[in-house]
Amino acid sequence: MEKKATEGLTTRLLHADRRGGVEHGATHKPLHPSSAFGYDTARELVSVFKGERSGHVYARQGNPTNGALETKLTLLEDGVGTVSFATGMAAIASLMLALLKRDDHIVASRFLFGNTASLLNTLEGLGCGLTLVDATDAADVERAITPRTRLVFVETIANPGTQVADLEAIGRLCSERGLLYVVDNTMTTPYLFRPKTVGAGLVVNSLTKSIGGHGNALGGAVTDTGVFDWSRFANIAEPYKKGEPRGWGLLQIRKRGLRDIGATLAADAAHRIATGAETLALRMDRACDNALRLATWLAAQPGVKRVNHPGLETHPQHANAKRWFKAGGALMSFELDDARDCLAFLDALAVVIKSSHLGDNRTLAIPVAHTIFWEMGAQRRQAMGIADSLIRVSVGIEDHEDLRADFERALQATSVAA
Repeated sequence: MEKKATEGLTTRLLHADRRGGVEHGATHKPLHPSSAFGYDTARELVSVFKGERSGHVYARQGNPTNGALETKLTLLEDGVGTVSFATGMAAIASLMLALLKRDDHIVASRFLFGNTASLLNTLEGLGCGLTLVDATDAADVERAITPRTRLVFVETIANPGTQVADLEAIGRLCSERGLLYVVDNTMTTPYLFRPKTVGAGLVVNSLTKSIGGHGNALGGAVTDTGVFDWSRFANIAEPYKKGEPRGWGLLQIRKRGLRDIGATLAADAAHRIATGAETLALRMDRACDNALRLATWLAAQPGVKRVNHPGLETHPQHANAKRWFKAGGALMSFELDDARDCLAFLDALAVVIKSSHLGDNRTLAIPVAHTIFWEMGAQRRQAMGIADSLIRVSVGIEDHEDLRADFERALQATSVAA
């Protein structure tokens, strides 16, 4: 049964498995935990190995359950194909290692998630050039480009400062220079924003976060949007130049990334993520509404110095966020005044969970400088605008009145008498 062109995103997600053909009439693609797949003839096996026909040969490179999830992710990002991985970091690492060589150069945002920045530092140690820039201004990206630059990597909304990259202008720049533009869409998700619309060739999503949504499975993905001309990319190996050039990049990522590195998404995790993705729109609407209302309220409180959320008119990139994104996202951060202890504040929260995760149905909060950015050191944190009192909040789908009351109690509990 062909889908109707007029159907909305959630309708298409809900029925993607069924319309793709599912065993025994099930409404979800079942779990396929098998490690290997057999064929009736040796010729069939050889044909699958060579990529001449579809099929599976060894589960490290994927299985039918993962394939069904990848179909949904391609639908979400309006792409031409997706490769799934065990985690979001595995997706980024596999992409980089599959596509880059020694002496290649990367331009990336200096506001990147800490683990991503750490990975890029590792690549620099292995011989890749790296320049970190303020990606909120495409001019800074342009100044950093060299003849050895192969790709530009940015996030839509930075974690935890919520800086919004100059997505559209960077896309134009990459198109003009023939550079691969890679956008991490985790903080916005393809429901709020599709990086394809600003020229991204590859899109990364941490499936562990909002796409899965329930905090019960790790996963990551790389989606090819079909925008980038892979015939212009110098590092595609000859064995992967099969068929139309638009398939070359993703094939190399699947082979040299997923196959060689082995960061395979488990079938049971793929099944949970695929099921969670069906309610992405409903959950994001609620979480984004909660986040903006909470950020607006916190910004008016005397015990709070600063609130970071792209939906606030005071945010430096508010105009762009409003233009590009359906909503400002479910991530926010705020600084307490100097008289308050941020750890005591967090301890006073009863509904909010003290946790490092993001994109969960439950609201989570963490003291940034003391935990996820502790290894970075005070000097680097200061350069990134991360104060010692900064608290990051991943807002969930609880009743808003309960969230506001929880933060109000914590402010009262940590107030200092005049």
